Amino acid sequence: MSHVDSTADAVIRVERLGKQYRIGTATVRHDTLRDALVHAAKTPVRLMQRVGRGRGGARGEGDDIVWALRDVSFEVARGEVLGIIGRNGAGKSTILKVLSRITEPTTGRAVVHGQVGSLLEVGTGFHPELTGRENVFLNGAILGMGRAYIERHFDEIVDFSGVEKFIDTPVKRYSSGMKVRLAFAVAAHVQPEILIIDEVLAVGDVGFQKKCLGKMHDLAGGGRTVLFVSHNMAAVRSLCHRCLLMHGGTVQMDGAPDPVVERYLALYEEPESWSERTVLRADPGFGGNDFALHYTETPASVAAPCGDLLSIEFDIESPKPMGEATVGLSFRNATGDPVVSMSSKVQNVRSARGPSRRWTVRCDLGRLPLNAGTYTVRVYIGDGLNDVARFDNAFALHVQPHDVFGWGNALPGVRAWGPVYWAPDWDIHPTT
Repeated sequence: MSHVDSTADAVIRVERLGKQYRIGTATVRHDTLRDALVHAAKTPVRLMQRVGRGRGGARGEGDDIVWALRDVSFEVARGEVLGIIGRNGAGKSTILKVLSRITEPTTGRAVVHGQVGSLLEVGTGFHPELTGRENVFLNGAILGMGRAYIERHFDEIVDFSGVEKFIDTPVKRYSSGMKVRLAFAVAAHVQPEILIIDEVLAVGDVGFQKKCLGKMHDLAGGGRTVLFVSHNMAAVRSLCHRCLLMHGGTVQMDGAPDPVVERYLALYEEPESWSERTVLRADPGFGGNDFALHYTETPASVAAPCGDLLSIEFDIESPKPMGEATVGLSFRNATGDPVVSMSSKVQNVRSARGPSRRWTVRCDLGRLPLNAGTYTVRVYIGDGLNDVARFDNAFALHVQPHDVFGWGNALPGVRAWGPVYWAPDWDIHPTT
């Protein structure tokens, strides 16, 4: 992809941008004019009480104040594709909302020259009682398309979405995937000068994601100025001319995609407070958090040379006795993609019989077949029939370089050879 001259006129200029939120403050509803007037009269008193307690005023610092952005400055040239990456909560989406005029900054300013189109929450404006056809026109109008433009591109939009059979069916009868496909198809045909996109490549199935990525390449290659937030590092490297790395609401790095992505991945190699863990609660989005993982012999953060013998040990506590326990481990790379997984259930390894609320688990992995790099381990717990609990990021595994085969050098790391090394049997001889 061709590089954009950074000396070109900036169409986006962000100067010392800050965004502050107050947390834990409930919205007060007033049912009568009298209630509203009483609340207004009491507000100065409450503010003085807050200041007196050292909690600060409207712009003060306190334990109920969170800065989503602090002193953020950057420029975007016309025709540039800028990727914005970082962990969840780093401030990426807040920047896009400020630039899209969805929210106002607390400090600093953001100047944008040109019409802006935003793909921040795909599907905003869809009405469940209207048909897909009617929603294309409604959503297109919300995104700034004229009726004549939508009519010209209607067949193209529907074909891209793949829901043509159901285009005259009310959207309330669509699956969630169908709604997302149609919403992205509409949004992808917006024609602004500046396009702001937040993690749209996570929608739909694999085939549709590839189609979305192709459309993104078309937009980026057409001279459009694009701001692109994503956790898909391959897409960022492929699409973007330049990257910002956000961390804790500030810009940690600004530069070419490859070194910025490398720095982003390195942040995962610096897990905070892993060694202080003694217990971990299960993921509440997977069966509930009533299960607990207790660290015993193995600490939460493990360092081991490539090819070394490794065992992982922990205890599981369940909210009620289980007659049997199964355990699965999934090793994941810095971006959260699975590298290798294992399961006692799949291997038909039965646990000792219960019933018991606490189970001790030891998994002997043998010689570690992972190349040098940092991995996280996800733990699944089952009751012999179904998975009942999941622990994301239960362990951090730092695999260190090592001369596994005695050839005089350590094996290349994960970014050169991939995550897994192989030790096959070889037979190489002349054919004559």
